[in-house]
Amino acid sequence: MALAVHERLGHYEVLGPLGVGGMGEVYRARDTRLDRTVAIKVLPEGFSRDASRLARFEREAKALAALSHPGILSVHDFGVHEGTAYAVTELLEGETLRERLAGGALLQGRDLAPRGGNSTILWARFCGGGGLTMSGESARMPNVKAT
Repeated sequence: MALAVHERLGHYEVLGPLGVGGMGEVYRARDTRLDRTVAIKVLPEGFSRDASRLARFEREAKALAALSHPGILSVHDFGVHEGTAYAVTELLEGETLRERLAGGALLQGRDLAPRGGNSTILWARFCGGGGLTMSGESARMPNVKAT
């Protein structure tokens, strides 16, 4: 389901697209209640109507939301608005892993430092299959961000 700029999902206002993949579309959005910029992942329409895929999406959102670690993207919200399932996460700025690797090999200390250091490899978007293990579709380079 493509969302238009200024369209709303509950109290989230879409600001623009960030990416698209097999598991959905990701948008930059504004949380109008807390006045912050977030990322929203929206499941494709067919997935939102499929009870097993919707349940999996909710399980993954709950599992990630229960974790607190500097290397894991924070999940702020999960919901269904007018039949559209979505997950809201923190928005990370930076280049994708693919972009970083185009500049050469990753270096310990520069590219693999703890969060708050020079850089770290983090989830760019709440995307894909395995969710917690960075395996399968989740580990695709566009889904990993270097900040």
